[in-house]
Amino acid sequence: MEYRPFGQTGIDVSAIGFGCWEMAGSYGAIDESDIVAAVNRAIDLGINCFDTAQGYGNGASERLLARALGNRRNEIILVTKFGIGYEHGRDSSKEMVHKAIDQSLEMLNTDYIDVYLVHWPDRDTPFDETMGALEEIVQAGKVRHIGLSNFTPDEIQTSMAARRVDVLQYGYNMFDRRQARWIFPYAQEQNIGMMVYGSLAYGLLAGAFNEDTVFEGRDWRKNGGGGFSLKLFAPGVFQRNVQAVNEIKNIADGLGKSLPHLALNWVLSHPGVSTALVGARTVAEVDDNMNALGWILTEDVKREIDRVFAKYEIDTTPDKWVENDERWQNIDPTDWV
Repeated sequence: MEYRPFGQTGIDVSAIGFGCWEMAGSYGAIDESDIVAAVNRAIDLGINCFDTAQGYGNGASERLLARALGNRRNEIILVTKFGIGYEHGRDSSKEMVHKAIDQSLEMLNTDYIDVYLVHWPDRDTPFDETMGALEEIVQAGKVRHIGLSNFTPDEIQTSMAARRVDVLQYGYNMFDRRQARWIFPYAQEQNIGMMVYGSLAYGLLAGAFNEDTVFEGRDWRKNGGGGFSLKLFAPGVFQRNVQAVNEIKNIADGLGKSLPHLALNWVLSHPGVSTALVGARTVAEVDDNMNALGWILTEDVKREIDRVFAKYEIDTTPDKWVENDERWQNIDPTDWV
């Protein structure tokens, strides 16, 4: 396993992290026994970062992760998030910070969280109130490090003025490179740990889809995907994206690599990334993810990948995240991870 500094936390984090969104059934039905085995295999292989959230199935992901960890909790870096999915929407008030952390500690069967993140900005609560409450639970020993997920650049800086942000978390993959423009440079300048999710573009870069693929049941992609994922699965857009993926797969084949290994290695090649989260439902998937490590993606190959995106006119850095942009401010949090 490859390990990287996690900002100024003093933690060395595994380059591949275990994303636990799937444990809530967000990608369809899951087999809990397979998940338990996958989590333990990941730990055996040196994966030490596990990311969940209170909002993933209203605690379902946290509960299943606790079951899977058993007595191995102290072998990992445990990350969870709060702030969305409540009856009245987002809430990062002081009262909710204290209430939510106690709920997560109970769900996760632990007495401390390594990294506690605000899942989405609550713009009805002053950020200094949220940051002050997070510092209180750090001082109480319930949390070791705190961070933000999906905040705009200005919101991060406002929060930093009240209390240092230790870790940030955002989506990042070949199809969505906005954060390399908006967030990574600031995180690198401030030496903030950077977690990224959606490394395989929510399954697009796993190579399992064709143009006729239909998403069913509770699968969030069946409605086209949310604003954050740039509607990657919308009718017409999805079929175009699959065509582009097929060409990227040819590039991977030429390297003697699989498509998901290429996609994950591409994400990890950015120097601003501390850990890339990847979901896994089985031991085989965990084992397979490891093949993304141990080799270097050349700049020539990256340019070849970029030519595919240009050919299909796929805008990977749309100017969708700008100050006071109402489209950004009004995004439904259920459209995001």
